[in-house]
Amino acid sequence: MKKKFLSIFAFLLISALSFAQNYNVDMNVSKSDLELNSYKRDSTANALVIYDYGNTFIDRETFWLKSQIKQKVKILRKEGIDLGVIKIKLYKGKSSSEKIENIIGTTYNLENDEIVRTQLQPSAIFKEENEDYTLVKLVLPNLKVGSVFTISYEKQSRFITKYQPWYFQSSNPVLYSEYNTSIPGNYKYHVKLVGGFQLDVNESKIEKNCLKVAGGGSADCAVSKYVMKNIPAYKQEGYTTTDFNYISRIEYELNEILYFDGRVDKISKTWKDVDKELKTDANFGRQVSKKSLIKNVLPKDISKISDKLEKAKAIYQFVQNNYKWNEKYDRYDVSVKKTVKEKIGNAFEINLLLENLLTSEGYTIYPVMISTRANGLPTKIYPVLTDFNYLILKATIDGKDYYLDATEPYLFFGELPYRCLNQYGRLMDFEDGSYWEDIKLEEYSTISHRISLNTFSNDEFNGLLGSKFSRYHAHNPKNAYQQNPISYKENKANKYKNIIIEDHDVIDTGSDSENFEETINFTQEPELIADKIYYNPFILKFFEVNPFKLQERTYPIDFGYKDSFAYMLNIDLGENLKVVELPESENYILPEKAGSFIFSTEVNDNKLTLIFKIKFSKAIYEPEYYNYLKIFMSKVVKIQNNTVIVLEKK
Repeated sequence: MKKKFLSIFAFLLISALSFAQNYNVDMNVSKSDLELNSYKRDSTANALVIYDYGNTFIDRETFWLKSQIKQKVKILRKEGIDLGVIKIKLYKGKSSSEKIENIIGTTYNLENDEIVRTQLQPSAIFKEENEDYTLVKLVLPNLKVGSVFTISYEKQSRFITKYQPWYFQSSNPVLYSEYNTSIPGNYKYHVKLVGGFQLDVNESKIEKNCLKVAGGGSADCAVSKYVMKNIPAYKQEGYTTTDFNYISRIEYELNEILYFDGRVDKISKTWKDVDKELKTDANFGRQVSKKSLIKNVLPKDISKISDKLEKAKAIYQFVQNNYKWNEKYDRYDVSVKKTVKEKIGNAFEINLLLENLLTSEGYTIYPVMISTRANGLPTKIYPVLTDFNYLILKATIDGKDYYLDATEPYLFFGELPYRCLNQYGRLMDFEDGSYWEDIKLEEYSTISHRISLNTFSNDEFNGLLGSKFSRYHAHNPKNAYQQNPISYKENKANKYKNIIIEDHDVIDTGSDSENFEETINFTQEPELIADKIYYNPFILKFFEVNPFKLQERTYPIDFGYKDSFAYMLNIDLGENLKVVELPESENYILPEKAGSFIFSTEVNDNKLTLIFKIKFSKAIYEPEYYNYLKIFMSKVVKIQNNTVIVLEKK
């Protein structure tokens, strides 16, 4: 994701002339808008936002914050009809509530070569109330595939701190999106552009004395115009974090207010201010490195361990084994003392308990505030504490750094849960000041399968499967096995439908190991036609289908960690079998050696060996890699699904 201050470029003149397949890019609906029923840039689009316009300003008479919204949308598929239900949230405060005015909606259809208009009726405007906001629903009439609808309204608000953000991107492609703002000089906002697209127009000017108050006070306004064109739809796909990291938009955060009487109210704070605040925070700083909170908690046999790293691991396992995470992330009402007593706590409490136990034994430990993958990336431009919803620890032992989280029993010392792999966090050093900490994992997480088909008799193979899962690939099997070993083995038998499991042994499951290993003795009946065996050697598949299916992806491919997969099959041909046909070897390398796979087969000493190795050398791939990864994965899936070895019975 890219977040940056908006800079001023030369104004690019944008006309209202039609472009992009002759759609009319304004609020007027023409015959060509209704006759066209496709969008060349995205043949899968359910709808096309032809024109999207916003104008937000402070009214000179009422001093309300007003946002004027206009939109024109073409329905291309049946699924796009749902866009005709417009939902608008009007927030409620203690003394004021937001309002909506001047609602105008029209549906346009082409009937007998004539444009037919159907107006939005008051009876199709619905309101739902709750404590925080009023949800207004506008239901456009007579919508069908081929329709165009326009909608306009004005949102009015007293909440100046909630300056209207603007979303250029949506789940459907947008031809033209324009946002205009007028911000009085006595309101200072941080303005940031989120997402991977540049503005086509970024124009600003100063309007003198745009706002006047009684007594002669006045303010100049910063008037800005932002435009994006031909914006592709944001479409969800796997291997990513929350959509909110990447959808292109402009956001506003109030920094300070300059009152006409000379007072200054600073809203945003510096990290120096936040550090000072958190150091004395009852829910955080006052529960860091406090021996009184964990008095007589740690067993003496752990305190007596002389090796520093082994002692740290023992303390870590003590917390894992004796204190349960309640699956909550709350940063408020944190009580390490309560967690010690009740043996259960949220992520902040569990990890602050660990911090206290480690620091009490002389370790250098720093809390690191992070945002989980599902919560979005915290902004680096200015402090926003609500961006952070989780706490981990950084430990330095014998000159080596470790990230720690004791919430999950399957975690190895130095590992974080997958939910925490979100690029960076804020390391809280209450002595020298906090700073941004990049959370990078250099180690690969691996899956390796070694299959030996030792004998072939009575038209079936007898084989041994050995599987090893390391680091993040070990988390799920470890957790599943620790929860219920019997169920784990039953599920494995149901999953491996092409073999019959005769014996299943799990070797390594504990949190003192980064690995999970198992062996399976099995029998398998291959496909026989006459005396020939047509054998797909992939008993197990790393990827059943290609996960990358979009025409275009505009956001990164985020695996979270580096990946490595290895599959080796050995067939002892013995006296009963001979090779008739082997598949061709194949290699593929991603640009800049960012990943690769190797596939090969050979026969030596009456033994057939197949090797398939896949490697992803980056945890996060930029969107430019998408088409390469798409081709890469299609080849991987094809090899696994379509490879056939032809053997013959002697």
